[in-house]
Amino acid sequence: MSRRTVRSTVYLEQELHKALRVKAAFANRSVSELVNDAIRQALREDHEDLAAFDERADEPTLSYEEVLNDLKAHGKL
Repeated sequence: MSRRTVRSTVYLEQELHKALRVKAAFANRSVSELVNDAIRQALREDHEDLAAFDERADEPTLSYEEVLNDLKAHGKL
């Protein structure tokens, strides 16, 4: 590992741990690499979701009924 690392204890469900070990062996990677990649991806998705939410903050809010009426008016329901 080229990056600085910190040792941490994480408790995984047995089935997940087994699947992770198998995937690591199959991919010729360490369990730590797979876990780091998964966490990185989850955080990236959260960041993208929050950015999209911020971009749309000024858009008007539609009620459930308004959306239904619009869908019905355009023959989609």
